[in-house]
Amino acid sequence: MDTTTRTTLDQRISALAQLGTVMGHIALAEPWPGHGCGLNEAEYSELDRAVRQAVLANGWFTEDQVRHAFGTWAQALNGSGLEQWLKDYPELRSPRTTVRTVGLILAGNIPLVGLHDVLCVWLSGHRARVKCSSQDPALIPGLITVLDRFLPGTTDSILFSTGKLGAVEALIATGSNNTARYFEHYFGHLPRIVRKSRVSVAVLDGSETEAELSALGEDIFRYFGLGCRNVSKLFVPADFDLDRFFKAIYGWNAIVHHNKYGNNYDYTRALWLLDGVPFLENGFVLVKEDDGLASPMASVFLKRYTDRTAVESELAANAEGIQCVIGHGQVPFGTAQTPGLAEFADGVDTLRFLADLN
Repeated sequence: MDTTTRTTLDQRISALAQLGTVMGHIALAEPWPGHGCGLNEAEYSELDRAVRQAVLANGWFTEDQVRHAFGTWAQALNGSGLEQWLKDYPELRSPRTTVRTVGLILAGNIPLVGLHDVLCVWLSGHRARVKCSSQDPALIPGLITVLDRFLPGTTDSILFSTGKLGAVEALIATGSNNTARYFEHYFGHLPRIVRKSRVSVAVLDGSETEAELSALGEDIFRYFGLGCRNVSKLFVPADFDLDRFFKAIYGWNAIVHHNKYGNNYDYTRALWLLDGVPFLENGFVLVKEDDGLASPMASVFLKRYTDRTAVESELAANAEGIQCVIGHGQVPFGTAQTPGLAEFADGVDTLRFLADLN
């Protein structure tokens, strides 16, 4: 019998909560907290080293951004939160009679972006065969190694592939619209979840406080705007004063000093100037009125509206390309990049897909 089926859900929840505690220490760059964390000093140092080495593997992964991702996961991986999330899947408490090998093709646009999929397969009792992105090759394997310290046998059911994915019986893949066509061609005969490119938007109604507008900066600039949950388009009332927005987000001004972000800012700015495109700027982000949803790096598209109903209709028409909507009555300002465990990508319940996989 597979090792995963012999461990109980309670054991896995306990191990994940312990992993969350360790990730919280790593997020704050704290020294080894002692044996109470479940790791010896060498094991703890190895995980901390993986954070620093991730910066070398991906120019977009600053140490601050990677540790921020660890901190977000540390908050999510707590015992009560895990229990609350998993209560809707009571069948996970029974040993799985049929264990499938699920292939996971992970993205690498932001740190730890594929960890949720890996944990879902593990919690569902299946085996995972994981193909990490070349942009984030070591962070998730490092975390699974730590998880195995807390629940031995975990690495027997989560295998990482550096070459071809190999034979799998189901697939969860994340990529661009182009790679999605590739995945559908090669894996179309399997049960699968294939995710395509998406963006996120913010809808302002004009009553936002300065604190909310400041928090919107987190939704736009965290991870340099590379995530599908980063806001790339603003819908604002026709009379909205953009100076309020520029003033509120000014705390992010240092982002332009990051070489790759700054180069994108300069490139898009020069291109729009050459093309005679009207835009506004504040030295670190470009704002252009545009009907599109996906803005270039270091820029945000803007659309002014007089009829909120028309905005809702536009969002509904483009629902397949929108990951989340930020604003009053929607995802709260400043929380786009801290989704709850039950907030599944593309609105598809990954854990239900896996729990029903026989």
